[in-house]
Amino acid sequence: MRKAIDHLKKSDPVLAAIIAKIGPCRMQFGQPTFHTLAESILYQQLNGRAAATIFNRFTAAAGDPLTPAGILKLSDAQMRAVGLSKQKTSYLRDLSEKTNAGLLEFERLPNLSEQEVIDHLTQVKGIGVWTAHMFLMFTLRRPDILPTGDYGVQAAMKKHYGKRKWPKPAVMEKIAKPWIPYRSIACWYLWQSLDVKTM
Repeated sequence: MRKAIDHLKKSDPVLAAIIAKIGPCRMQFGQPTFHTLAESILYQQLNGRAAATIFNRFTAAAGDPLTPAGILKLSDAQMRAVGLSKQKTSYLRDLSEKTNAGLLEFERLPNLSEQEVIDHLTQVKGIGVWTAHMFLMFTLRRPDILPTGDYGVQAAMKKHYGKRKWPKPAVMEKIAKPWIPYRSIACWYLWQSLDVKTM
């Protein structure tokens, strides 16, 4: 991690100032498993506390860790009773069915390229490129991911890089070019910078 921080500080003075304010990088990682992906689907578009309550109720009903069999044994009414929307229920069923059918192979993911991981995960209903990027960063620990669709990264770039408008992907790629091969770590600092007064 020190090598990554040194590279980012040397390559970008704006990021160097953010790193100086925030301090050591404390990225937290999950395991590249079915349970982790199911959890990330459940957490989409929910605030932390509400999502945690629903997730705890869901694992109490389906089992912890979550498995395809545990989810598929629940009826729609049981899924609704723990607080899941009709849409989330369909996403979690699709994930479970595709995993059971062998279309989703979690043991293969660490050996796939970034694009292959995105293609593999986005075949599931409810998993878009953003979720695949988060999985690459925080479970597969890929150090050089730039999630151009992430609102927080866009907001931090707009704030710190003097952009009047929300930066489009091409502008984000240009800003992030000096960070290669550690764009994931740079993005972590950008997210933190929205909670810390910088500049």
